[in-house]
Formats: sequence, C-alpha cells, structure tokens
Amino acid sequence: MCELTSISERRACRLAGISRDAFRHAPTPTPATQTLSARLVELAQARRRFGYRRLHDLLRPEFPQVNHKKIYRLYREAKLSVRRRKKAKFPAAQRQPLRPARHPNEVISRP
Repeated sequence: MCELTSISERRACRLAGISRDAFRHAPTPTPATQTLSARLVELAQARRRFGYRRLHDLLRPEFPQVNHKKIYRLYREAKLSVRRRKKAKFPAAQRQPLRPARHPNEVISRP
C-alpha cells in the first residue's frame, strides 16, 4: 500500500488499524501448529461429515493443550467445511382426481 499510494508506513498502518510490528513481521506458525493443522486436515478428509467441534473431540487426546478456538481458526484457514448431504428425491406419487362435491361446503380433499 505504501508503494502504490506513496504514503508513509506509519500513516498506512494507522489507517489500516494495525501495528507497525505486525506489518513488518508476519507471524510464523510453530512446528506444533503445523503438526496440528496437518492432522486436522487428515481427519477432516477421512471423516467428511465431522465439523470442527467433533474433530476437536477427536484431536483432544493427541493435543490436550489446544482449545476449540484454535481448532476453528485452523479449520477455516484450511478452507474446510462439512459436506452437505444430498436431498433425497422421491418419485412423484400417482395423483387421484378429486371427487366432485355432492353438497355445499363439503370437504372433498380427503379420499
């Protein structure tokens, strides 16, 4: 942004609402986080109908120090989502013609 608009780094960071330290130094994931992320993706591919909550329950024995918020963040960063089930399509039922009413105000929708 600074190169495109020729404004100072301080002003750009103030306008964007981030600290200059965060602007200069991108966060580097720890090896433990990378291991957790890889395991999360592996489990999500094996169990496609599990969301991040159930995956967190599966990961808890291996990674007891990790809470559900971190699992959710990694789940979103990996662009994972629960696979939707396809809606069951039933064949159309054979329609019966309605009987004509024999009296005024007669309910004719029931057979």
